Amino acid sequence: MSLLLGVDTGGTYTDAVLIRDETEVVASAKALTTRGDLARGVEAAIRSVVERSGAAPEDVGLAALSTTLATNALVEGQGGRVGLIYIGFPTRDMQAHGLAEALGEDPFLICPGGHDHAGAEAHPLGEAEIAAFLAAHRDGVSGFAVAAQFATRNPAHERQAAELVAELTGRPVSASHQLSARLNGPRRAVTAVLNARLIGMIARLIGRTEAVLERLRIAAPLMVVRGDGALIAAEQARARPIETILSGPAASLVGARWLTGVQDALVSDIGGTTTDIALLRGGLPAIDPAGAQVGPYRTMVEAVAMRTTGLGGDSEVQVVTEGLQGGLTLGPRRVVPVSLLAVEAPEVVRPALEAQLRSAASGEQDARFVRAVPGQSREGLGPRDLAVLERVGTDVRPLAEVLRARIDHGALARLVGRGLVQLAGVTPSDASHVLGRLAVWDSGAADMAVRLVARKRVGSGQVLAADAQALAQRVVDQLTAQTSAALLEAAFAEEARDFGESPQVLARHGLMQAGLAEHRGLVRLSAGLNLPVVGLGASAASYYPAVGPAVGTQMVLPEHGGVANAIGAVVGRVTMRQSGTVTSAGEGRFRVHLEAGPRDLTDQAAALEVLERALRDRARAEAVAAGAADVQLSARRDIRRAIVDGREVFVEAVVTVEASGRPRVAAG
Repeated sequence: MSLLLGVDTGGTYTDAVLIRDETEVVASAKALTTRGDLARGVEAAIRSVVERSGAAPEDVGLAALSTTLATNALVEGQGGRVGLIYIGFPTRDMQAHGLAEALGEDPFLICPGGHDHAGAEAHPLGEAEIAAFLAAHRDGVSGFAVAAQFATRNPAHERQAAELVAELTGRPVSASHQLSARLNGPRRAVTAVLNARLIGMIARLIGRTEAVLERLRIAAPLMVVRGDGALIAAEQARARPIETILSGPAASLVGARWLTGVQDALVSDIGGTTTDIALLRGGLPAIDPAGAQVGPYRTMVEAVAMRTTGLGGDSEVQVVTEGLQGGLTLGPRRVVPVSLLAVEAPEVVRPALEAQLRSAASGEQDARFVRAVPGQSREGLGPRDLAVLERVGTDVRPLAEVLRARIDHGALARLVGRGLVQLAGVTPSDASHVLGRLAVWDSGAADMAVRLVARKRVGSGQVLAADAQALAQRVVDQLTAQTSAALLEAAFAEEARDFGESPQVLARHGLMQAGLAEHRGLVRLSAGLNLPVVGLGASAASYYPAVGPAVGTQMVLPEHGGVANAIGAVVGRVTMRQSGTVTSAGEGRFRVHLEAGPRDLTDQAAALEVLERALRDRARAEAVAAGAADVQLSARRDIRRAIVDGREVFVEAVVTVEASGRPRVAAG
């Protein structure tokens, strides 16, 4: 018997699952994600799932990891300091596509070199300038990125620069042509910079995870989920960590397909921090044709087309006191649920809640707490920020004890933004404890916290809600409403037709809402999603049954949907794609752009065959290196022609080869 182990590190939980024979879930487990050291949460989840299954560690034949680490690091501006070697580009290109923003204060060199669109050398490579740059910065960076003009047509200068980096510094180097075969030098440079920035942290996570497996006597090879849902070997993820952005959401789509068998559906995955919505078409995740967007950066990495909204089980419940009725909104900020914090610090949380309830007047900061995140740098903090941080100290504190003046609110926001402190407050998770839908943390603390929020006054002078039960139901109803709006936005964004308004406006339009309510008057209106929705996430069963009717479609809530990401991490396939170009080099001449440099032929069919054969060899070799067995190859040719003087002439051809197979499983 061979078991497959899948692990997913999410914002709140790390999930682990064991699958037998790729058909049956044997056991699943969750552990709290340990943000300071993700490997601790990974180890806790793996230990738990192995114990629950009763399996022997040697029965595990394959392990796979999906992780939010790369995505979160780019969104939060984290990662190593890098140096960019930018070859053959004008200085103004540093401002294109967010390249200067991606670099920040990191060093860069613009030097001579590069090629033209046909792959011919435009200028000799400035090797002396590169050597001087490396000597000046090799001790101040964790790695280097290299991007040369038209490197996808001829990568010779990128290869030479990368060899100099390896020889003179020994640091990791990211060459842009190895990350994308498409044109657009500045965007390839952004991708290479971000890749170099991530190498150290992804390598640490993989190394720690491999150490966990070894400690638990699991000898299975480790795979990592790529942003398009495919699996790659751990060594490939170390070299190209940028490819793991959107790894977790991609794994959820693969898991949804495996769990339900659906071919066409919207998949909505609710976590603690966000809701991720994506489309399955023909059983495959829809890929973002423009390249993965993460935070402010548009990369050239193939990844799932994902719409992410700051809405999850741990989203902050914000009270709107203006207006006669008042109201609620959820997110986009994640906070620690009071019910969870009360488990971790009962000696602080419960007495503070009880004291706040004894007060006759409602306080602005009731049911809100703060704690410091250990091990973070205080560099660059101003006096006000430092003063607030000192008041937070090392323990959990009621927020009212920390905020002494209105100006302290700005300092607190800056501390939260830098990840130096965490806030705790009422969330949908607390509301679910009050309603009896969850019982994993401190339900009594949740009830007290929700009661404190319920007694806040709105514009009419009345309390927000009669009791904790009434407010908890309003919170869950609000989550249903915001989830429904997010699904409709995602659907309108995928529509090929232009309705004249943005997806956000269309989702909330009065006619759309009337259609969802099946309006019957002089006008008959009906509206709804035309695809089923697959609901995933640990809390989907609590929140999503009402979402299907709200958007007029079937809601599919699969068994084991709470660990779909971990399932998707290990049931995916190894898939490697290689693309190349044949261009016109003149009448009757066809230029094949190969890794070793351009090659001219006089026959179009022969040129296409030479390129496809080279791409097949590279794709197969990469798939085998990634651990694929029984590799299957497919090729696609996109040939562009134009009419010149009444006759058809060849302009360009792009050949793409895909090599795919299930990963090899170690013998038990």
